[in-house]
Amino acid sequence: MKLVPLLDRVVIKQLEAEEKTKSGIILASSAQEKPQEAEVVAVGPGGIVDGKEITMQVKEGQKVIYSKYAGTEVKLDGQEYIIVRQNDILAIVE
Repeated sequence: MKLVPLLDRVVIKQLEAEEKTKSGIILASSAQEKPQEAEVVAVGPGGIVDGKEITMQVKEGQKVIYSKYAGTEVKLDGQEYIIVRQNDILAIVE
């Protein structure tokens, strides 16, 4: 099964949380903060949204940083994804 986002939506997959601090302390899963970094899985076609022409700035496979409380979490075929609007993506990580 494949997710195909509509309009200005982007499907992202959250990257794994760090299990160790820089000093080498191992964190319990309850203490790990959810990362705001994700990989783009699928991108909508863009189009006219709220009367404005939207062109998509992100592509599949890019790593991005997104707003902390953005999007809708979905589970499909045992994988967890987040569907966000393009304007919830803050930056592309190069």
